[in-house]
Amino acid sequence: MMCLPYLNIMAATPGTKKPPKRMVCVGTSMGFVPQNFFPTTVGCNYVMPILLKQLEQHRNNFTVFSQLDHGSHGLGGHGGVHAFLSGVLAERSKGFIEKNISVDQKAAQFVGAKTRFSSLQFTSGSDSNNRLSWSNNGVGIPPMTELRGIYKMLFSQLGATDRTLQRKENAQEVSILDLVKTDAQYLTKRVGKEDKERLDQYFTSVRGVERKLHQSANWIDTDKPNIDYSLPFNADGMDFVDRVPLYYDLISLALETDSTRVISFELSGIGKNLGGLPLTRGYHQLTHHGKVSSYLKELTLIESFHTQQFSRFLDKMSSVREADGSTLLDNTMSLLGSGMGNASSHSNKDLPLLLAGGGFKHGQHLRFKKDRARNLYTPASNLYVSMLQQFGLEVDSFNRSTGTLNGLEVVS
Repeated sequence: MMCLPYLNIMAATPGTKKPPKRMVCVGTSMGFVPQNFFPTTVGCNYVMPILLKQLEQHRNNFTVFSQLDHGSHGLGGHGGVHAFLSGVLAERSKGFIEKNISVDQKAAQFVGAKTRFSSLQFTSGSDSNNRLSWSNNGVGIPPMTELRGIYKMLFSQLGATDRTLQRKENAQEVSILDLVKTDAQYLTKRVGKEDKERLDQYFTSVRGVERKLHQSANWIDTDKPNIDYSLPFNADGMDFVDRVPLYYDLISLALETDSTRVISFELSGIGKNLGGLPLTRGYHQLTHHGKVSSYLKELTLIESFHTQQFSRFLDKMSSVREADGSTLLDNTMSLLGSGMGNASSHSNKDLPLLLAGGGFKHGQHLRFKKDRARNLYTPASNLYVSMLQQFGLEVDSFNRSTGTLNGLEVVS
C-alpha cells in the first residue's frame, strides 16, 4: 500500500470556519533612505536593496511599491507623517466625510464588537506628535507605550472584584457622557454654523466613546486568553533594540488569540542610550545626513534593524497555523512604511511602502507612473482601498483615492 504525504488541506476538517482577516500597520516617523529601500528594477526578479535583504526569506510574501504618496494633501515635512495611513493631514481634512480617518480605523469600524478590542495602537516611544491612527472625526488616537500595560490589558485575568469595579466605572462614565450630551444639545440651539460643526464633531467623538464602553461591558465576563508567554522582568526599562521584538510578540499573540484584528505600531524614536545600537549620533540627526557616508552608515544600522524586526514578525506569523491549515501571515495584511519619503530633505513624496501577507499575490516590485510637472501621480490611498476590500469592506474609495491599486492582485 502507498500513502499520500501529509498535505495542508488535511488540517482542515469539514465545516471549518474560514479564519478572519487581520490588518497590521507599522510606521516609522523618519522614513527610510530611498536608495536603500527601493529596488532599481521592477517585476519579480528585482535585486534586493540593502534594507530589503533583511526580508529575503519572505521575498514571495511581500510586495514593494514605489512612487506612491498622498500628493499635496500629505505634505508637511515631519508633520506629514500624520497622513501616512489616512492620506490627508488633519488641518486639510475639511470637506471629507470622515475627515482624515486612517485605514486601520476604517477596518476597525468593520470589525466592531466581534473582538474584545476593535483595534489597538502601540508605540515604541513617547513622541505623540507622530500618531498613525485617526478616528472618523479627525482625532488622533493615543497609542500605548508600556509593554507591561499592553500585556496586562490583553492577557491578565480579571477577578470577581475587578469585574464588579469595571462595571461600576463603565456605568459612571456612561452617566457622565449622558450629562455632557444634554448640555451640548442645549448649546446646539444657541450657536452659529461653525460652532454647530464643532459640536457635530464632538457628538461623533462621544458616540465613539459610548461604543467602546458598551463593547468593554460586553466582554467583562469573558475570560481573556491563556498564553504560554511572559515578558522579561524589566521589559519597559530595556533599550529600544530589546523592546521592539517584544511589541511584535504581543502583536502576534493579540492576533492569534483574536483579541483584536487591527493593530497599528508606531516606531517614533529609539529613546535613551542611542537605542542600544553602536551609534555616535541621534536618530533625527542621522536622518539629515546630507549624503555624508559616516551618517548614512549609522542610519543604515537603525533602518536595517526596522526591516529585520519586521522580517522576524513575518517569521512568527508564518509559523502559526490556523484551523483551516493556512497561516496567520496568510490572513494578516501587514504594511510597513512611513509618511516620510526622504527625511534628509523633509520630503513626503514617494513614500516607502511594503505590504506582506493578507491573501495577496506577492513577490514583486511595483513602480507607478508619475509626472511631477503636471502633478499626476497614483495615490497611496489606492493601496488602502485594495486592503480594505480584501479585509471585507464593500468600498470603492478611501479619502484621496482614485480607485484600487493596479497590479496588486488577490490570491484566487
